[in-house]
Amino acid sequence: MEWTDEAIVLSARRHGETSAIVTLITPHHGVHAALARGGAGKRGQGLYQPGNRVCAHWRGRLAEHLGTLTSEMVTATAAALLDCPLKLAALSAACAVCEQALPERQPHGPVFDGLSALLAVIGNANGGGNWPSAYVKWELGVLAELGFGLDLGSCAATGVVENLTYVSPRSGRAVSDEAAQPYRERLLALPAFLLYRGAAGDHREVTAGLKLTGYFLEKCVFSHYSRSLPPARIRLAERWRGETGKEELHNNTTV
Repeated sequence: MEWTDEAIVLSARRHGETSAIVTLITPHHGVHAALARGGAGKRGQGLYQPGNRVCAHWRGRLAEHLGTLTSEMVTATAAALLDCPLKLAALSAACAVCEQALPERQPHGPVFDGLSALLAVIGNANGGGNWPSAYVKWELGVLAELGFGLDLGSCAATGVVENLTYVSPRSGRAVSDEAAQPYRERLLALPAFLLYRGAAGDHREVTAGLKLTGYFLEKCVFSHYSRSLPPARIRLAERWRGETGKEELHNNTTV
């Protein structure tokens, strides 16, 4: 059996001296691992960097076998971000979330399309300033695709659609500012940019967004695999909180 599909590299792990076990996400075959001969060699290491877009050809005797992989480069996303540690952290986090959250070999076209769009925004040197907001929205999309979408359209307590400022950690539904007052310490902040298509958040709002999506990814997705958030996703949140602190310090010293 064999197939050819467009793909995004999620990870590559050395196998033997020169080969690698490469994990991809494809629109038609889902998250798929395979043996890439020479994948740990000089050429293969450049090809199979997380985030790179490739044309992948898989071949195996039976569909359930690991099989072998050959690929051709389409877009070298990772190489373009070597001088941008925070963007690289976001790329690594997105790839890790895909690899560990999605069931293997089950197509999830919307996640693939969303990841493609996210990587394009991250890699856009001229117009990529909104990539942190795009990242948070992409994680919301992953939750929705896996059946754990958050209901941010109206207040869980009153049904109103205005002044939605919190999310219930229990139900994943929005809560208005007025209804949240008696127990807001137990709720998760809902950054306003998540309520509007095309909107972007500031540093503090993105921090809240990462906390929100991270909470529900861990609770609804990774808990079923008896694991926490991927280390790469944890590092992204930590790096972003550090950037938020720098931004606030800069604002305070320039006022």
